[in-house]
Amino acid sequence: MILAGAFTNGMAIIVGGLLGLIFTFIPAPIKDSIMKIQALIILTLGIQMVVQADDIIITLLSLIVGVVIGEVIRLEEMLNRFGHWMEIKLGDKHAGNLSQGFVSGTLVFIVGAMAIVGGLDAGLRGSNEVLITKSIMDFFIAIVMTTTYGLGVIISGVPTFFYESGIILSAQQIAKFIPDFILDQMIQQVTSTGGVILLAIALNMLNITKMRVGNMIPAIFTAMLMVYLVNIF
Repeated sequence: MILAGAFTNGMAIIVGGLLGLIFTFIPAPIKDSIMKIQALIILTLGIQMVVQADDIIITLLSLIVGVVIGEVIRLEEMLNRFGHWMEIKLGDKHAGNLSQGFVSGTLVFIVGAMAIVGGLDAGLRGSNEVLITKSIMDFFIAIVMTTTYGLGVIISGVPTFFYESGIILSAQQIAKFIPDFILDQMIQQVTSTGGVILLAIALNMLNITKMRVGNMIPAIFTAMLMVYLVNIF
């Protein structure tokens, strides 16, 4: 099954999140410490991803253009509205937690290079090894995030599945008109751009900043477009 890896990843987040709900009895100081440790790990991952950039200028331009697009269409506001709608439907008793968990969880699970590399690997070679490895990692991240954010993290498993499925299903079409060397550059650039987004998420989790990270999502796709344009022209 071509979408087996994406399905496994989505289910890993959902199951991990459900287990996280069981551990919501953890005392607040311990949850706070766990959340800060998680933020530091995300910060570390972000730094590791950013330093892989060969052309930081493209990373900068991708983020600027992507953020402008996100701000104009108010992407984070739309995500938050969806989260609030889910709060009403599900009767979430912690107002704001569900939408925050949905946005943060979705970003954490999709911005990494593994989602793209794994999707391309599954689509082009039929191998789900990368996505299975990512599923194991996301399973434990979902447990910890859910203890603080609740149901929103569990719901983020759904867009993660569709995001990775979209990459898998379009991989064969992409390969028809994009040479391998450009594809490799795209993956590298998306990695560095995603790393900056992870840094923003971590800083928000540590209450250092209050950036609208949801509006940064288009930067992932503008990074791919810019790499293609630079190589073509």
